[in-house]
Amino acid sequence: MPKNDELRYGAPGETAVHLCVDMQKMFAEGTDWKMPWLERVLPNILSITSTHREKTIFTRFIPAQKSGQGVGMWRHYYERWDSMTLDQLGPEMIGLVPDLAKYVPPARTFDKHVYSPWTGTDLHQQLGGAGIDTVIITGGETDVCVLATMLGAIDWGFRVILVTDALCSSADETHDAMMNVYMNRFGEQVETVTTQTLLDNWPGGMRQRRTS
Repeated sequence: MPKNDELRYGAPGETAVHLCVDMQKMFAEGTDWKMPWLERVLPNILSITSTHREKTIFTRFIPAQKSGQGVGMWRHYYERWDSMTLDQLGPEMIGLVPDLAKYVPPARTFDKHVYSPWTGTDLHQQLGGAGIDTVIITGGETDVCVLATMLGAIDWGFRVILVTDALCSSADETHDAMMNVYMNRFGEQVETVTTQTLLDNWPGGMRQRRTS
């Protein structure tokens, strides 16, 4: 069993959601932002999604329409990454990878224009209004949008569970470094578990899969 593969605060229940970060076609296909690991972790994300469809929210990163758009340094960012603007990509590339898109609905999408889904949105009000107190995070990138998602969830007081074998990045070194940070520096506020451990403990998880 990997280090820290435990749910210290007990099994998540009806007050938990699966927040899957940016598993989109533009990160899966042959673009400048392709994440080679995405296909490796996709089966684990599918296992979680398929057993908790109504509890899954897919965030989608929506880039600028064209080069030079954006506020402040985002304008320079999209000058550098002109190839990843909507004009260059085409709108279809912001969609979820097909294996996950088929779960919407009952799963739903939540669009954002920056790394964090908590900035300039009402996500925390939506979750709080629904009685959600726990977010289970999967997706990518480990060292960018997952990081921003995790930090925002901590700041809003949510219980945070990271699924270690359902996270991906385009850079091995920084992925490994962030996993070390998640498991040690945020030890009191972040629980890190494998997909198997999560599904064994989340009601309706593995038991539901075996009978479906």
